[in-house]
Amino acid sequence: MPKQSLLKRFHIWRYKNISQKNFVYILSVLVGLLAGLAAVTLKNITFFIQSLLEHGIIFSQNQLYFILPVLGLLFVYLLNKYVFKKVVANETPSFIKRAIPSVLYSLLRQKGFLHYKQIYYPLIAAPLTVGFGGSVGLLGPAITSGSAISSNLSRLLHIDRKTRTLLIACASAGAMASMFKSPIAAIVFAVEVFSLDLTFASLLPLLIASISSVLTSYFFLGDDLLFNFNLTEKFTINDTVFFIILGIGTGIASLYFTKIYFAIYTFFENFKTRFLKLVVGGFAIGIMLYFIPPLYGEGLSFTKDLFNGNYLHALGSNPFDSYIDNIWVVIALLIGFTFFKVIAMTTTFAAGGVGGIVVPTMVMGSALGNVVAKIINNIGLGFQVSEANFTLVGMAGLIAGVIHAPLTAIFLIAEITGGYVLFLPLMITVAISYMITKHYMPHTIYTRELAERGDLLTHDKDQNVLTLMKLDNVVEQDFIKLKPEMTLGEMLHNGVAKSQRNLFPVTNTEDEFLGIILLDDIREFMFDRDLYDSTKVELYMHNPPDIIVFETDTMQTVMDKFQSSGAWNLPVINNGKYYGFVSKSKLLTAYRRHLISFTK
Repeated sequence: MPKQSLLKRFHIWRYKNISQKNFVYILSVLVGLLAGLAAVTLKNITFFIQSLLEHGIIFSQNQLYFILPVLGLLFVYLLNKYVFKKVVANETPSFIKRAIPSVLYSLLRQKGFLHYKQIYYPLIAAPLTVGFGGSVGLLGPAITSGSAISSNLSRLLHIDRKTRTLLIACASAGAMASMFKSPIAAIVFAVEVFSLDLTFASLLPLLIASISSVLTSYFFLGDDLLFNFNLTEKFTINDTVFFIILGIGTGIASLYFTKIYFAIYTFFENFKTRFLKLVVGGFAIGIMLYFIPPLYGEGLSFTKDLFNGNYLHALGSNPFDSYIDNIWVVIALLIGFTFFKVIAMTTTFAAGGVGGIVVPTMVMGSALGNVVAKIINNIGLGFQVSEANFTLVGMAGLIAGVIHAPLTAIFLIAEITGGYVLFLPLMITVAISYMITKHYMPHTIYTRELAERGDLLTHDKDQNVLTLMKLDNVVEQDFIKLKPEMTLGEMLHNGVAKSQRNLFPVTNTEDEFLGIILLDDIREFMFDRDLYDSTKVELYMHNPPDIIVFETDTMQTVMDKFQSSGAWNLPVINNGKYYGFVSKSKLLTAYRRHLISFTK
């Protein structure tokens, strides 16, 4: 029996026997399992490459490991050029070729449809990047792969747009739950990043997907955890002021993280070819790795060593080994690591690598928290704090600041430590870090470029409806254009007599917009035949209350212009030419229609 026939029969059977709500629950289980499987596959391939390089390659024995990231970037470059042929890279605009921004963009402008190659492309490119030592993480690629699975499954099963968005969020939650074995943090992450309404309708599918994904991870990986920390020291009230200091520090570091991220991307945009980016980026990464070996790879072992107090092993062999007995040299090296981690990470991305930012953010935060604790303990004022606790809380502070996900940061650290002993200091540090970065940078690494283009969904329903609307759909073009040299008689004969509108745009021979004429402007002169040949259109035309620029104005801007001008119709200019008009009545009608569709 043909495949299409079987699928059609399934749809008919499903509509008759399974309610929409129960079908979404079933799909949540399936999406969670598949997203968990994608995350497990990603980790296993990466660990296999790392193990192969550590035990079977002579580079590591000769301290030439800093060459490996260049090889990884080269393999990804060849993969894009000869295997995928840039199909995945060109699927979205250049400014959102990173993992999560591409998913967010697809939800808005591509109705949640992701190319099927996004399922397996990250599973190949990310392990090559990270396995060979690229200073990035695996969560972003896992989310991309899981989201693509969910998107294409939704396409196959004819799922509506709203449910498709929910299932993509389920896949993201599943990928994170599988990666960290932290289902609660994964649910919160999906809600914060994908701007879902926290209702039972969305919460339960997210919960189901997270559970099924975690079970998948346990089935294939057993009890092995990405992070496995057991707290031995509890929070004391005397440490409150120090966690406030840590919150300020992580807030400032988050601002630095974001600014450096975009600055490096801007720098690499000056290179004309991807291969040149690879050469420059690879060379820069090699230099950084030579002086700061812990920058190699994700940095998970670095964080674990810091938590266990083994900072000498964490720092590895470096040119400053002869001075390592001095604690202030150790502090300086940790500060250097904190400073250069984001540089190494972004350089890896800009040079063509594939990966995520969450794990590098956590690693950088752990170093910063450890530095703050070491300074407090060695400054000579008699204070003593837990370096392990500060290492963990620093991770949460930087996550909250960099990706603006404070609840995700709190629950993630709480879950990977196996309890809520640090809940209060987590809340203190995270709140301060989030407030600082939110004040100075309203948008994150994931969302800034999307927001600048008006392509960002938020928790504001009204804003989301305006974002989903397209200006082209509300532009009306059935207006008769007048020329400034036309006489009043010609205007009445060729314009007013043939139009059902009371508004007329005036353009020149090159179709450039000059002004407007309202029927009210000429009403008192319409029956004065002495003026038919003696007066021209340019005498009656005037400027409109405002102008809509098609290329740059968002729907929010259009709505604001109607509000401030009090106009009922505004002209639209496209590439300097007259394009049409937008009427307030049609705009409000379209808004109500989208609002009803969005809130169903």
